[in-house]
Amino acid sequence: MSTEERQYVKVKRVDECATMHDLFSHCLPAFGGAFLRRIYSILDTAIGMGCPLTVSIAGPVTVSGQHLTWLIPLLETGWVAYLSTTDAVCYHDGHRSLDKYRSGPVHEVPIWTDDAKLREEGTIRVTDMAFDEGVLLDQDRFLSAILMQPEFQKKMTGTEMRYRLGAWYAAQEKKNDVPAGLLATCHRLGIPIFVGAPADGSVFLNSMKLWALRESGLMKEYAFELDLHAEVFEACAYHHWGLFQSDAKALATLVLGGGVPKNYNLQPEPALGQVLGLPNINGYHFDVQIVTAPVTDGSLSSCPPAEAVTWGKVDKDVYMKTTESMQADYSMVMPFLIKALLENRDRLASLNGAAASDPKTAGYLRSRDGYRLYERRESLVRNLLDHVAMNRDWLVESLQYPLPSMSS
Repeated sequence: MSTEERQYVKVKRVDECATMHDLFSHCLPAFGGAFLRRIYSILDTAIGMGCPLTVSIAGPVTVSGQHLTWLIPLLETGWVAYLSTTDAVCYHDGHRSLDKYRSGPVHEVPIWTDDAKLREEGTIRVTDMAFDEGVLLDQDRFLSAILMQPEFQKKMTGTEMRYRLGAWYAAQEKKNDVPAGLLATCHRLGIPIFVGAPADGSVFLNSMKLWALRESGLMKEYAFELDLHAEVFEACAYHHWGLFQSDAKALATLVLGGGVPKNYNLQPEPALGQVLGLPNINGYHFDVQIVTAPVTDGSLSSCPPAEAVTWGKVDKDVYMKTTESMQADYSMVMPFLIKALLENRDRLASLNGAAASDPKTAGYLRSRDGYRLYERRESLVRNLLDHVAMNRDWLVESLQYPLPSMSS
């Protein structure tokens, strides 16, 4: 490294810092703190550039109430294009609005406790969060009643199903005067919610129950069906929009926890470039992740953005300055990161016309109404289908392979 390339360590005393931005920028000079500083700096740059942000989140963010503390405030900025998560996150999002539990269904328990006794009491535990088993039973009844409604009796993508669920969750929350949850917020803001493993969670288990009632003759009709092909293609359409139609002509991603949500968030690039053969498909321009898995375990959950460069999922030309991976429990740092970013927005907004000279103003102060991609999905899917049709020759050739004989 040349002398010109060196970044010399410059710090501030914490009692000299007037903002969270100062704290993140000047009080985390080294070691684990430096990883957190770089995560913050990259997010600050991406948002200031006006780069549409996708978010993947694994873990019980709704049952723990984290969605209310920092995730929904992030979504309400208008910076987020879409969300990738789990069926369980969507399921547990409904608990706080249930009629019998609107005063608060979740309580705290020790991590090291007598689980046999909790089982005898009918208490369900998620790490240090707990609730009565009746919460699950009521949530199942609530979901079953929703899924039997006429609007669900057709084949649809998971994004449409969760958008419609969001409207019902919102109505239930309004009925019982509880704060808007995750699905209701995404419904209001037109933010698509993807679940890469829809069968691995209790929303789908309740659909399975209704299917079983139909198949056993106990219910005459039940026609809900997930269209997984269309849902994956829809995610690709949004990625294509980000690369070619968004103002930034680039995308950023925030990965919180690993697993299926992370992979689903990263797979549009290989789907578009490798599988559909479309030209000029780039990966994410910005990629920051906070995961607990150590990189030595070989899992997709742990692999850093640099490894994703080799797959084309992250832009190879910029990743050295625009990506970071931090091994941590995101619940420990996200409230502080989001607070700092929201403070930046408020600071720029307070400057009025004086903020025009700051290059980050337009990105930070974009409309809180957001990208509303769900409401544009049909046109964006149609646009991508047109590009697929124009790639006919490559696609036809990609179907050929000398298969072995299956005769005995």
